[in-house]
Amino acid sequence: MVSYFPYIFLFLSVSFKGFALSNEAAQIACNQLASTLGTTLIENSTGPDFNNTVSAPRNLFNTQINFSPACIVLAQEASDVQVAMKTIFQHEVDYAVLAGGHSANEGWDNVNGGILISFERMDQVSYDPQRDTITIQPGVRWGPAAVALEPQGVAPVGGRVDDVGTGLLLGGGLSFLSQAHGFSADNFVELDVVLVNGSMVTATAVNEYADLFRALKGGANRFGIVTRYEVQAIHTGKSEEKTWFGGSITYPEDSFEDLARAISHFVHDNVDPRAVHLSNFARVGLTTTATATLFYNGSTLPQDIFGEFLSIPSLSSNLTSLSYLDIALALAGTSPLGQGTLLGAKALIGGSSSSDDSTDQLYLNTLHLWKNLSDSFSPSEIAISTLDFTPVPISQISYGRPESGRGGNAIDPPLVGYNQIVIGNILPVGVKVVSEEIEDAVRLFLEQAPSSPGIPLFINECDSNQEVFATYGGYDFLKATYAKYDPTRFNIRHTNGPIGL
Repeated sequence: MVSYFPYIFLFLSVSFKGFALSNEAAQIACNQLASTLGTTLIENSTGPDFNNTVSAPRNLFNTQINFSPACIVLAQEASDVQVAMKTIFQHEVDYAVLAGGHSANEGWDNVNGGILISFERMDQVSYDPQRDTITIQPGVRWGPAAVALEPQGVAPVGGRVDDVGTGLLLGGGLSFLSQAHGFSADNFVELDVVLVNGSMVTATAVNEYADLFRALKGGANRFGIVTRYEVQAIHTGKSEEKTWFGGSITYPEDSFEDLARAISHFVHDNVDPRAVHLSNFARVGLTTTATATLFYNGSTLPQDIFGEFLSIPSLSSNLTSLSYLDIALALAGTSPLGQGTLLGAKALIGGSSSSDDSTDQLYLNTLHLWKNLSDSFSPSEIAISTLDFTPVPISQISYGRPESGRGGNAIDPPLVGYNQIVIGNILPVGVKVVSEEIEDAVRLFLEQAPSSPGIPLFINECDSNQEVFATYGGYDFLKATYAKYDPTRFNIRHTNGPIGL
């Protein structure tokens, strides 16, 4: 009988030695940073802000329960990030960047044994009326940004949930303004970027870093650390200006199939960029309902656009006149904190309301698969299970095309309306480990749920195993640009993020 014990011992010895060397390098780097930047910016586990910072991510799996950095960098200005990255690069240390902390993927906004760069102290937003642009620091969240800018009657094309941060921009970003103004990232004007070696560049659509500028519109955390976003200001009005109409309608299970068909039809039929829609199916505890969030930049919801949603039997509605600030804060408090979260993304084109029953069936199949998944687990296993549909209409896609003069984006969808579909499963409070049964069920849903060929997935709400970049129209461009700006593949070797580059 052959004994494998010596080989196992050798493997473990090498593994633990490598782990020790990695930790040793991180500690050397932390000590160097503390000497360079000072202990008010660099903290280890005994620092006053350490625990709050590593506990900040929304997903329980990314908090101090599973992750303990060797130290954190509490950056106050871009030069702090440069010094941190130069040191990280010099010592070959694992790292992560924490902005809003909304990533559902384990290790994307925290790091175990490496260096965590936090932007909690860089949270300023300002409006420049001369340039008609908004400058955003990377620690900004969209709700406070909307409130701060409301007195000047402007807003960025940011996120839809108030506590989401600027990481959304690097994934493209979906906003209640997107139908008229493209992906959130399509509104970039200028970006300050710290590359993996610590050097700083400023990228625009027309300068020597135009390729980096485009890659950062969908490239997530792979291309550098953005320390300043300058984005186009959208003139949305002040809080007393009720220039929008809408709200939400809640539906019972008996109406689910009718709502799925309406979702399919909306993205195919609607050509008015003032019309906004988001639908969510949710099982919370033992209760399953669906909600359509409907907004229109006008005095009412036009019947020819929203009539199908309005005619479906419902449980309740709260439609009224609204300001844009009302809309920006409409989903406040809907993002559970401190619970383990699993997400996954799909995408489907929409079907004509008059003739495309086959496409409608894809939406119904997606709904039925999700319903089977949500029903298969008790509330003690999955506390909240959701299925979300966000339309990406042709008006939104056209806004970000290269011919628009905004530099294009890496996502580069075809000119066809489609829905971004996100499945979410939130575990009960305090549950720190995902069971194999849940992981297998989510994986099976992502394998079986329909998707439309050539339609890109949404990286901000994907599963870490999904090859989202490969679905982009700009995939080859993205790979070439990554090779140019990170020739040693330092980012991929030392930080977690999307696969496929």
